[in-house]
Amino acid sequence: MKAIKSYLPILQWLPNYKKEHLNDDLFAGLTVGVMLIPQGMAYALIAGLPPVYGLYASVVPQLIYAIFGTSRQLSVAPVAMDSLLVATGVSVLATEGTDAYITFAIMLALFMGIAQFSLGLIRMGFITNLLSKPVISGFTSAAAVIIGLNQLKYLLGIDVARANEIHKVLASAFEKITEVHWLTLIIGIAGIVFLKLSKKLSPKIPGALVAVVVGILVVFGLGLDEKGVSVVQDIPQGLPAFILPDLSWELVQKLLPLSLTIAVVAYMEAFSVAKALEAKRRNYKVMPNQELIALGAANIVGSLFQSYPVTGGFSRSAVNEQSGAQTPLASIISAVLVALTLLFLTPLFYHLPHAILAAIIMVAVSGLIDTQYIVTLWKTNKVELGLLLATALITLVVGMVPGIVSGIILSVLILLFKAANPHMALLGRVKGFSEYRNLKRFDNLETWKELMIVRVDVPFVFVNIQTIKERITNAALDREGKLKYVILDAGSVNHMDATGIIGVRDLIESLREKDITLLFAEVIGPVRDAMYRNDLVKNVSGKMFFLTTDDAVKYCLSEDVEASREKMALQTNA
Repeated sequence: MKAIKSYLPILQWLPNYKKEHLNDDLFAGLTVGVMLIPQGMAYALIAGLPPVYGLYASVVPQLIYAIFGTSRQLSVAPVAMDSLLVATGVSVLATEGTDAYITFAIMLALFMGIAQFSLGLIRMGFITNLLSKPVISGFTSAAAVIIGLNQLKYLLGIDVARANEIHKVLASAFEKITEVHWLTLIIGIAGIVFLKLSKKLSPKIPGALVAVVVGILVVFGLGLDEKGVSVVQDIPQGLPAFILPDLSWELVQKLLPLSLTIAVVAYMEAFSVAKALEAKRRNYKVMPNQELIALGAANIVGSLFQSYPVTGGFSRSAVNEQSGAQTPLASIISAVLVALTLLFLTPLFYHLPHAILAAIIMVAVSGLIDTQYIVTLWKTNKVELGLLLATALITLVVGMVPGIVSGIILSVLILLFKAANPHMALLGRVKGFSEYRNLKRFDNLETWKELMIVRVDVPFVFVNIQTIKERITNAALDREGKLKYVILDAGSVNHMDATGIIGVRDLIESLREKDITLLFAEVIGPVRDAMYRNDLVKNVSGKMFFLTTDDAVKYCLSEDVEASREKMALQTNA
């Protein structure tokens, strides 16, 4: 039963549901549902889909996630960044607005869901570690700019070319700048100002819905659609139909690479939001592998009901939490509200101006640009700032997928560079104590001409062992004729691979040729085991391992070391 509950978290919270939570969940569900209706339609536009598909994607996925998800407040529905990724990938396969385009977008949700579900089953939740914060921040900031600029078409009322490269969008906008439809621009700016003000007053105010209602009333009352203001027009009424996909190998080949990209990006976005919410509540635990399964199931089942890719959104989830949501019942209520809208209210959106939807999008994505983090990196880490800016620049100029891929490659290269150039320090003893510190950082440390103490703060692996050998050997050569011992403080070395073992053996031999003995201090168990398994210390005197650096120093200075401590230093499970 426990295993079943781990895969169906609804069995954990629903049987133990407290009646006092109902009011909180009801209020939160209605609040998010009201927010989701205009937001879903707006995000569908980003994806290049008719607005109704944003509502379709807000019904079934929420219900499925409530069954399988481990987060109590995460709201799963369309989001801006993934919508843009959909438009980026599908636009090269089919013309926007065509049946083929819609089919590809829905199939993308299916493949994305299968990828996420499969990754969850094989316990790949750790992939959240693949993307560093600078890469994510650079990518999302650039995506926000691209999304915002692509709304100029609706905000200005002109035919601006849709593109994922910033220069193409700006060039197209400047070409048509004299054709701006001023009524449309006024409506859009008014919408932006109102949404910004409502956010400042209270996050619980359904600013987007109010803007939608006012926009519809103004356009309808003044007949602005007849004066050139673009409106949504007819939105199909009724719940999304169940449609089995018509799969082909050709379709799989076309959509698989993009679906894998969106699957990882969407999961990381949702998981980061879920962990942030978990930290606030602390009464449940978000499980990474189960979140992959939950998001995968939401996308798979959602695609069968005409949903395009969805994930957990920050703004909606934050509002859900702030509105008092206690359980996933709040998401179920949100889904029911959207379903009722589809059944009965879609005709009311006929006169909804596209400019208002553009305003909703632009205000929503502006929060994705984390300027504070950029300032922090400027003060603390210029390398990571460079990584952020490089990721953002490539995303803006080349495209979304090249941007995220380049960011990952650059972060891996930086990691390899750091690994290949490890931090090492020559140590001295603090006078009057048995502690040892970096000679470059501390003054008045004790040193001895016949011994040298080196601390290495990385694993001994193939990417760095040559550098470690060269640095230790060169430091030893500088004191040739005087040096008798090199003590390696290995307390920070948590791993040795096969190449590292060979490198250490070579180091022992090369130092021995110069009548210098290499000693090891504070070697942790797994590393000591690896050294024994590889016969690194076979036929070598037991006076090679020491429990502490101070024990090794005492030995070199011909001071006594307790036999019991020697025994502990040599202990292994190899």
